[in-house]
Amino acid sequence: MAKTLKTDIGLAILRILPSIFMLTHGWGKFNRLISGNFEFPDPIGIGSSPSLFLAVIGEFICPILIILGLKTRWAAIPAAITMFVAAFVHHSADPFADKEKALLFFVVFIVIMLVGPGRFSIDRK
Repeated sequence: MAKTLKTDIGLAILRILPSIFMLTHGWGKFNRLISGNFEFPDPIGIGSSPSLFLAVIGEFICPILIILGLKTRWAAIPAAITMFVAAFVHHSADPFADKEKALLFFVVFIVIMLVGPGRFSIDRK
C-alpha cells in the first residue's frame, strides 16, 4: 500500500470513528432540543437554551459533517470548542478522570482541524 493511501485510510478512521462516538453524546441533547426540553447546564453564562443549542451543534451536527468529510476543518472547530468547554469549564473542579474523555475528543478534533479529512471525504471529491 502506498504511503498516501495508508495516510488517507488513517485520516478516515481518525475522522469517522471518534465522530460516531461523539454522536452518542449529542443524540440525547438533540432529542432534548427537538422535544422542547431546554433544561441544560449553563457553563459559560449564556443561558440554558443557547448552551444546549451550541452543545447540539458541537456534539451532533458537526460530527455528522466530519463523518461525511463535508466542510471538515470548519466543522471540527465547534466540536473542539465544545470539548474544550466540557473539559476546562464544566469539569474544571473535577478530577482528571472526569475530564479525560472530553480532552481526548478535543485533541482528535484539533488534529482533524489541522490535517484535514484526507482523500476519502466529500471535501476531496
